[in-house]
Amino acid sequence: MLNATSLLGELAVLPLAHCAGRPASGPYPDTLKPILSLAAHAEAITEITDWPGYAPTPLVALPGLAQAAGVATIHYKHEADRFGLGSFKALGGAYAVLRLLKKEILRRSGHQASSRELLEGRFKDVVADITVTCATDGNHGRSVAWGAQLFGCKCVIYIHATVSEGRRAAIARYGAEVVRSPGNYDNAVRAADLAARENGWFIVSDTSYPGYTDVPRDVMQGYSVMVEEALRQWPEATPPTHVFIQGGVGGLAAAVCAHLWERLGDGRGRFVVVEPDKAACLYASALAGTPTAVHGDLDTLMAGLACGEVSLIAWEVLEAGTSDFLTIPDAAAVACMRLLADAPYGDTPIAAGESAVAGLAGMLMAAVRPETAATLGLGADSRVLLFGSEGATDPMLYEQLVGRHAEAVEGATP
Repeated sequence: MLNATSLLGELAVLPLAHCAGRPASGPYPDTLKPILSLAAHAEAITEITDWPGYAPTPLVALPGLAQAAGVATIHYKHEADRFGLGSFKALGGAYAVLRLLKKEILRRSGHQASSRELLEGRFKDVVADITVTCATDGNHGRSVAWGAQLFGCKCVIYIHATVSEGRRAAIARYGAEVVRSPGNYDNAVRAADLAARENGWFIVSDTSYPGYTDVPRDVMQGYSVMVEEALRQWPEATPPTHVFIQGGVGGLAAAVCAHLWERLGDGRGRFVVVEPDKAACLYASALAGTPTAVHGDLDTLMAGLACGEVSLIAWEVLEAGTSDFLTIPDAAAVACMRLLADAPYGDTPIAAGESAVAGLAGMLMAAVRPETAATLGLGADSRVLLFGSEGATDPMLYEQLVGRHAEAVEGATP
């Protein structure tokens, strides 16, 4: 059992870096609506809620941890059971596959297909001739592979050198061909892009770059379904004062930021992006005031956040809407995985993957530093919303880090 007092003391001495953002005030800007909008969200939520197996994931209250951290409330959107894929990514990659297939069906046959028609195999002769591909750290590729299997097209997924065997197998389970490329995530992105151009495949990437923005926009718009669920589940009369969210290429963070901003306006609260200190491209971009890549192995334990290059359209949203950028070490993520599993303050035990807890870690590390807490306006009246973006998507690694199986954690009584 984790000693809660020693955990907070450990987090207080681990390195935390902070960079102030420059959030705009007022309503969500019209200039950002071509990227993410409530109008496009309406289509996404209509489609996704019609898929087999759809159900909202829970918003879990953590009152014991909130009291220990000195804030009013903490609510954690737990994405472990999303369509059986283990992460929020199920919403994005599969939705982008659907959108791509619908566009190709319209182009080739003139028919405006529905997801229900695709699920029923109405256009199997058309979609069977289509191959989608992408690079992944694990969860996005799993979603793309699942979407390809669900809607009937072929799929090839590229993973980089340090992606675990467990994550590779989880992707292959959905019928995709999985190709391991040398180097880091950004090398895998380039390998997938080259293969797509050579073979006439369609890239379904969760990151945007010059000349490639439509599909990543669809991916992010799929994520907005999770944010809308959280708002509908929010149990308090007033909205969150703080949202701490994981970084990566920025797609998740941008989807959360945009949806809350357009729905809540100036009442959206303080928006804080948290990244691994070994892969902090958004933090570097905030410091530079322009999209900035970070290089090297990006060998963070938080595999889903091991990204060195910013998604350009995500950055447009985040530059305009982010209050603060934080970086945390891997040790903080491990400590928070154990904290959620052990539930030492009497909360519901949660089996969270290593990338899921970055927002929580950033929040706790700020809360136990009086100066940082004051800078972020984090105190006794704060209502914190967190997005636990994945469950134990690599079960062997989870057991190694936490000391027991995820099933044993969530079957425990606090």
